[in-house]
Amino acid sequence: MDIRNRSAFYEYFFDDRYVAGIVLTGTEVKSLRAGKASFNDAYCIFHGDELFIRSLHIAEYSHGTFNNHDPLRERKLLLNKKELKKLQAKIKEKGYTIIPLRIFSNENNLLKMEIGLGKGKKLHDKRESIKQRDSERELKRYIK
Repeated sequence: MDIRNRSAFYEYFFDDRYVAGIVLTGTEVKSLRAGKASFNDAYCIFHGDELFIRSLHIAEYSHGTFNNHDPLRERKLLLNKKELKKLQAKIKEKGYTIIPLRIFSNENNLLKMEIGLGKGKKLHDKRESIKQRDSERELKRYIK
């Protein structure tokens, strides 16, 4: 099970990546295992010394009852204090933001989230990314 944020690498340059745990309810876990998540406009924000993810849409579980979760609620991310302090210092610099990159399950079958510390790309950088991707695709076609 691996859910990726495809648009993140098009929109941002990433300096650092971290693996964080997520605080979830039971129906959220079942929905994520079914692959029902959307990263559209998701980002991370600090409340005090804790890191939360905002705008991550996890669809309601189809077999859930009245106890189903709110699809857009803020979810707490679990990191070490050292990592949180480092991220908080970087966020204060202009232009940096924390973006979720993917949700995956580790070897113990726990759900984790990979987050990246990124800086937004300008329009000309995005055009360069498209050119590079197209040239790699042409090269692969030529090799075949």
